[in-house]
Amino acid sequence: MALFTKETLETLRERIDLISVLEPHLDLKRSGASYKACCPFHEEKSPSFIVKRGDSHYHCFGCGAHGDAIAFLMNHLKLTFEDSVEQLAERFGVHLQKSEAEEPQGPSKKLLKEANEEACAFFHDYLLHTEEGHRALDYLYRRGLDLDFIRSFRIGYAPSESKLFTKALQKQRAVLEEAGLVQRGESRPFFQERVMFPILDAAGSVIGFSGRKISEDTYGPKYKNTAETLLFKKSKVLFGLHQSRKRIAKEKRVIICEGQIDALRLIQEGFNFAVAGQGTAFGQEQAQELIKLGINHAILALDGDDAGRDAAVKIGHFFQKEGIDVSVAILPNGSDPDTFLRTEGPPAFSKLIEESKDYLSYLVDYYSQGQDLSRPAVKTDIVQMISRRILDWNHPLMVHESLRKLARLTHVPESTIEAEKYRPADVIVKRVGTLSQTHIDPDRILETDLLRWLLTVGQNQPEMVELICYNIKREHFQTPVCRDLFVHIIEQFDKGKSCDLLELSISIDNAEEQFFLSEVLQKRINRDRAKAGIEETIKRILERHWLTKREEIKSKIHSGTCTEEEILELAKQFDELKSHPPKVISPTCHPILD
Repeated sequence: MALFTKETLETLRERIDLISVLEPHLDLKRSGASYKACCPFHEEKSPSFIVKRGDSHYHCFGCGAHGDAIAFLMNHLKLTFEDSVEQLAERFGVHLQKSEAEEPQGPSKKLLKEANEEACAFFHDYLLHTEEGHRALDYLYRRGLDLDFIRSFRIGYAPSESKLFTKALQKQRAVLEEAGLVQRGESRPFFQERVMFPILDAAGSVIGFSGRKISEDTYGPKYKNTAETLLFKKSKVLFGLHQSRKRIAKEKRVIICEGQIDALRLIQEGFNFAVAGQGTAFGQEQAQELIKLGINHAILALDGDDAGRDAAVKIGHFFQKEGIDVSVAILPNGSDPDTFLRTEGPPAFSKLIEESKDYLSYLVDYYSQGQDLSRPAVKTDIVQMISRRILDWNHPLMVHESLRKLARLTHVPESTIEAEKYRPADVIVKRVGTLSQTHIDPDRILETDLLRWLLTVGQNQPEMVELICYNIKREHFQTPVCRDLFVHIIEQFDKGKSCDLLELSISIDNAEEQFFLSEVLQKRINRDRAKAGIEETIKRILERHWLTKREEIKSKIHSGTCTEEEILELAKQFDELKSHPPKVISPTCHPILD
């Protein structure tokens, strides 16, 4: 996580023009000294989203949304804090300096992005204007991609002649190597004789490529991706996310497919809430990138072959584990979304999505295929396999309801399925051991949740800030960095800077707090359950504090160091505490921070 210097952030704050940040995303209309637009954060017909020229904040009088440029990019485009700062710095010509410990060695991200953009332009031009490129163009036409489509997504071709590429870019070798465009220690390009699909980050900058060979004579696998670089992290990359991000965040659902052409075809045909992993190699981190956008439904539209069917089991588990509903679109054998859309058309694909199978039913069918369920041992193995998978999910209610559904699907008594909750001791020990090795701190997690609510929801709902501050005080925190950051945030609210994330970053002197702030801002929360989530978090903190106070009193009573009078007084305090369990209280009139 990058920590930027105060001087850098101060310079950025001075240069940001909020109007120019908002204009590409909103239809701003001049209204006197202000600009108006329909708010992007709620449905409305009459514009109530207001920003004044020269102001650093916007405000919506309809839903209360309020924030600075960083808050807008984080909430509207679902960027991280770090990505928002980097995008604004690039836009307004600010060189971002990082703290000495964070300063990377080698070429900067900016230089790598420039190299990738130039490479993208070269590949695209080579596809359209050379004889070798036209052979690749014919392949794309045969796949049903038209010229407008190819231009729109800047698809290109990497030539067979290596010198053409390196001569065209005229970049330092170190930059080309770090960008993953040239083989390390060699003169030849990383990509040759491949159709090139540029991979974009959230801001639309090219961060890497996926190259598909169109001839069996080309060396290597069917798809070849940029190696790990400062920009390109394969485990997090989702092809098509830049084009689909807004609709995914708005509709809270996503279609996941395997190939780049599948994703592009879906987007072109109006299913612009689709993304592709890198083939079937879809991991937990990629799932988390989508969960950050607030999705509640993942639709798996993987290839109709054994690899696709196997991948649906694995990928679906990543989402179900986090409480995300999963359904599986069953494509015909040997088909994929691109082929299906070209042969059957978009309405048929819409129907395929509507008729997609829920994940649990899919699991039962998947594990039952080719098995003789009349044999008790076979059925037992299948039920145990699926129930163990369900028990790995993080949400108790989802686990409970899924076990009940599994009982119905397999015609097994619910009581028998419920018994699967009681795993063998060796399995339990193994899981506990694994958790202990990751050094999970429940106090820090709980307090981080509160800070995350405070920063994200509190920006638009001051009554939620009041609710938190009325119930939670300094002494309720057990993690020093969380307590210090809480105090710092509340001080900013007192100054009327509730949404100025840039100001908050600048105002923090402590390096640990700066790092922790970035960590807090990195993860998304579900705004739809804000009030319930905040009340639940407050209650858990109050209960923890209440239990801690009770244990402290009990320890003093049993310490053997107290007089009889002191023990009686402590017992009285204990009874008083016990008779008044904590409650979340709505504020009336109170200071922001005692």
